[in-house]
Amino acid sequence: MLSRQEKRLNRIIKMLHLSNPTTVNNLSSIMDVSHMTIRRDLELLKERKLVDIFHGGVILNNEKKRAKQHPYSLSFANKQMNPEKKLIAVKASSYIKSNDIIILDTGSTMEYFARALPDCFPFTVICFTLNSLVHVSKMDQAEIIFPGGYFHENTLMFESKEGIELIKENPADTAFISASGISLEAGVSCSNDYEFATKTEMIKSADKKILLVDSSKFNKVKSTPFAELTDFDVIISDKGIPEEYRDYCNTQNIELILV
Repeated sequence: MLSRQEKRLNRIIKMLHLSNPTTVNNLSSIMDVSHMTIRRDLELLKERKLVDIFHGGVILNNEKKRAKQHPYSLSFANKQMNPEKKLIAVKASSYIKSNDIIILDTGSTMEYFARALPDCFPFTVICFTLNSLVHVSKMDQAEIIFPGGYFHENTLMFESKEGIELIKENPADTAFISASGISLEAGVSCSNDYEFATKTEMIKSADKKILLVDSSKFNKVKSTPFAELTDFDVIISDKGIPEEYRDYCNTQNIELILV
């Protein structure tokens, strides 16, 4: 006969198959047990390699396996939603002021953003990807900080501990962040765990955080959650985003710009 805990564990897995990912709050409410009980159950499921736990929630482990089977490819991403990405990039460039320090994240939208940067006044750009650097290096007015590090071919990102320290030492006025997945339950996620430390430090250190995502990223969860939607001051996307995200941004006082 199954113990009470084993019955809960089976129920949690069944619930995740119906709604994956989900939150600790949701599990606690539906199962009528404390948050501490749910967290203990989730730790046991994690030890059994059935789930992965992130801040405030849980996701079935097979989602990560799927992400590894279909890894992120910048060359593929560059072929998706291009008109929307260009419009998002142009709008984002209007948030830059003279003498600002800005940080550029990874991703295909960021490459369009690098192309759209103004070259009529001085500002400083901290970037971590080769594709952004190529465009920024052609600008006359921009001062560039590029930390280098280990090169990841699938994103053209350079990753290093020195890069993290550089972000801490040069607090940005604005961080422009990208994402591969947006979910009301699981938050904001990316496809590569090596991006986590850089993205979270960008968000922590910058005065203003702007998320640049096209509508195809909504209602998706990727392998590495790194932020909540409420961590961002502004979200710039296109008009195809689901209505519930418009309502959420309104209730959470997040500025939502649709191009």
